[in-house]
Amino acid sequence: MLKMEMKALCANRLSNFSSLFRGTLCITRTRLTFPENLLGQAKLAFSSGNESFNTTVVPPTLLAAEKEEAKSVLSLFLKKQGLSKVAAAKTITKSDLFINHLVSRLHSVHKSRYLVGKELTTLEIRDTLIPYIESLLVEPGNSVVNLVENFPIIPVKDKPAASVSQHPSTPDSKKPKGQRAVSRMIEVGAVGDLQPHFLYLLELGMDLEQIKLATSRCPSFAYYCLEGRIKPLVEFLLDLGVAKSEIPKILVQRPHLCGHSISGKIIPIMLYLEDMGVDKKQWAKVILRSPCLLSHSRQKLQAVVNFLNEVGLSGDSIGKALTRFPKMVSCSVEDNLMPVNKFFYEKGFSVEEMKSMVSTFPSVYSYSLTESLVPKWEFFLTTGYSKLALVKFPQYFSYSLEQRIRPRFALVKELGVKIGLNRMLAVSFCDFEKVLEISRKNMLADELSSCPKSK
Repeated sequence: MLKMEMKALCANRLSNFSSLFRGTLCITRTRLTFPENLLGQAKLAFSSGNESFNTTVVPPTLLAAEKEEAKSVLSLFLKKQGLSKVAAAKTITKSDLFINHLVSRLHSVHKSRYLVGKELTTLEIRDTLIPYIESLLVEPGNSVVNLVENFPIIPVKDKPAASVSQHPSTPDSKKPKGQRAVSRMIEVGAVGDLQPHFLYLLELGMDLEQIKLATSRCPSFAYYCLEGRIKPLVEFLLDLGVAKSEIPKILVQRPHLCGHSISGKIIPIMLYLEDMGVDKKQWAKVILRSPCLLSHSRQKLQAVVNFLNEVGLSGDSIGKALTRFPKMVSCSVEDNLMPVNKFFYEKGFSVEEMKSMVSTFPSVYSYSLTESLVPKWEFFLTTGYSKLALVKFPQYFSYSLEQRIRPRFALVKELGVKIGLNRMLAVSFCDFEKVLEISRKNMLADELSSCPKSK
């Protein structure tokens, strides 16, 4: 029952897909042909080994793993052509020669990698084999099943095959990489089966636009192993305290996280940041504020830490700053952080005052000099407040100059009252009116008490 409801839900969502992707959802059974010259090359590869290099340099365990990857790629391709899961599985069991050919193709294309002992990643294998298999789609004419099962025997053709050079790719392969990746993510098989990735992301609460955005930002997202990459990351985030409803936001902002090893990349970065003072109890909030924090290199993190040391922060102060504003790690030290420091130093702020401001409000580094800091500073000079007011309340720079700062200063000036920056800007308008009323009453009371009493 649940499966039927899920299919109904998916069918309803799929009805709203844009026309850009409708073509990918109406898949027909395509028949393939091998060009004579390409098939001849394949036969030669198996008879003489000319296509591949000496496979003795590839460990047997790696060779077996590559064959499994090739089978996975071929299975995906067959399903895309309209075969059901069962039909695709049957074809795979009879495709040993074709699988060997695909592995040989890998060895040929990446010969230099193997010679220096570097293994290919799953994504690299797929990026090599999928376009190659698609290049065999020269023209309609023969069954995909016959092609794979009878390889390398030439299937019977309805008409002479054209050369690969005349038809280098399918229409789908001519799409931009991000668009092709989205098409693969949302494709439907002949029996209406959606990609497992797609179903899982829908279950998490992602909608089509979010999935498209994540995949366009990181085309590899469509090829990450669901069980080996995406699910483990989601479960890891849930264990850290991230709410399930927040997971889609993280995947949209930083889908690249799925490509990082949790034990080899993410956890070491977290431990390093905890050593710098990041509050381990706040990881859920920190990651929500800046998911890309976990994907930066150790060198990038160290550069920001060194900068904060120069500002005067150390120990827990650095950790608190990064906990409050983890996006600082994404800022360029030369292009973003240093110019902000230079600006305040030129305005007369001391190193100690800058240290105090950064400790209180590290987000000051997120604002544009020309569009935010400079105009707000120039207006501040007209208010009569001392520089110390900004040191105590640097959050002044986070508010809109035209929508909040200028109008509220105008009301304060009109009434002639004195209010601290935090009481003026950090409250809602209704509370601000109450502050004005109280300040006005206090000012009148002070004036009355200072007047000489009449005899």
